[in-house]
Amino acid sequence: MTEVTVLGAGPAGLAAALELAESGVGVTVIERQQQVGGNATSFDFGGINVDYGSHRLHPASPPQVLERIRKLLGEDLLTRPRHGRIRLMGRWIHFPLRPVDLLLRMHPRFAAGVGIDLARKALPSSGIHGTETFASILEKGLGKTICSEFYFPYARKIWGLAPDQISPIQAYKRVSAGSIGKMLKRLLPGSGSGGASTKGIFYYPRHGFGQICTALHEAAVNAGATVHLGANVSEIRLAGPDRQVLYEQNGSTHTLATNQVYSTIPVTLLTQLVDAPVPAEVVTATEALGFRSMVLVYLLLDQDRFTEYDAHYFPGEEFPFTRISETKNYSDRSEPAGRTSLCAEMPCFLNDAIWSLSGPELADHVSAGLARAGLPLTAKILDVQVRRIAHAYPLFSTGYEQHFALLDNWVDQLDGLLSFGRQGLYVHDNTHHAIFMAQAAVHCLQQDGTIDTAAWHEQRRIFEKHVVED
Repeated sequence: MTEVTVLGAGPAGLAAALELAESGVGVTVIERQQQVGGNATSFDFGGINVDYGSHRLHPASPPQVLERIRKLLGEDLLTRPRHGRIRLMGRWIHFPLRPVDLLLRMHPRFAAGVGIDLARKALPSSGIHGTETFASILEKGLGKTICSEFYFPYARKIWGLAPDQISPIQAYKRVSAGSIGKMLKRLLPGSGSGGASTKGIFYYPRHGFGQICTALHEAAVNAGATVHLGANVSEIRLAGPDRQVLYEQNGSTHTLATNQVYSTIPVTLLTQLVDAPVPAEVVTATEALGFRSMVLVYLLLDQDRFTEYDAHYFPGEEFPFTRISETKNYSDRSEPAGRTSLCAEMPCFLNDAIWSLSGPELADHVSAGLARAGLPLTAKILDVQVRRIAHAYPLFSTGYEQHFALLDNWVDQLDGLLSFGRQGLYVHDNTHHAIFMAQAAVHCLQQDGTIDTAAWHEQRRIFEKHVVED
């Protein structure tokens, strides 16, 4: 029987394990953490299932992905209305954007600037001069006003880079409405990814977003997969006829015989784990690829609801967070009564000043920022929790493409190893993209235990077209 070892028990790893086990393949999953889910997990906080930031399952999900999740969750997969706000030039505007709300609430100076930018776009243009960047592409498509008041400050906060230091690929993959025309078109009825029936909605598990991975885990084990938690991969042996994965768990080293390794861990770690010669240029390229980290600050409040909104977005650099989400408003659960929780997302770099702050210090930052936004905390803070994510987003700095191409080509030539998922392909994709990649990886596994490389490369071309949904 073909044996596959899956590295990582996030959405991609667990979805692959389930598909493999159901097709009769022997599967073992190795996960470093003591729980499944990776960055798509949930945990109990004062009786509320809170997520690692704001997570949604989008209507843009491929049908086969939605079908799989619906089969796993049944009636626990809820259809919810999107109801968020963006603070723009001191005013709150509904998100997703609504035409009437824009007309009534948009700052006059912002509206005038967008109008001027639209008029300028009607004039003849010689195009972008010099090297394309995130900044040049968005400014050409959206105009100076939207960029300077929203996208550029938001980008500086999320990525920690100036907009002209961010790769143009980030503009294509991260900003789905890359022109004023597209942005306005999305305001029209029926313009959502799935038509009128899906505009302004999202899907969400009744017991938190982590319920997806919990269900994938349970189904994979029931189908025959083995999942080792709290296990660290120490070596991947691909040379020779007998491939092996070595991992450490509870102080002991274990060895797994395997036909294929499906890796969803950060691709930058593979040069340290695989027993294959690593060219010097690949080592240099790997060291040049960075990650943006994230500190998540959770506040448990002594009140039933903080606001009616599921998420608040803060592009302004005067706020230490990019987004505040209220988990209770994501599902239809009213329990526990009299308590709610907020999650503040604070992008940072590993071991910088934000990363190193204590829980009480972070809570003070969040409280002060909310007060500046006109949303003061009036209820007692019952508890504070902090989660730190070292590899939150790949850092798409200008020129990263060349570095990733060198690493990716080296990994692609490793017979017996397939790297995919957000971390495995160094992409900032949604959960539905990760599960789609996992399903594609399983379909490329042939009966003799080898990979159909032509089919995999074709799937990779599809992955490159993924656009992140907000």
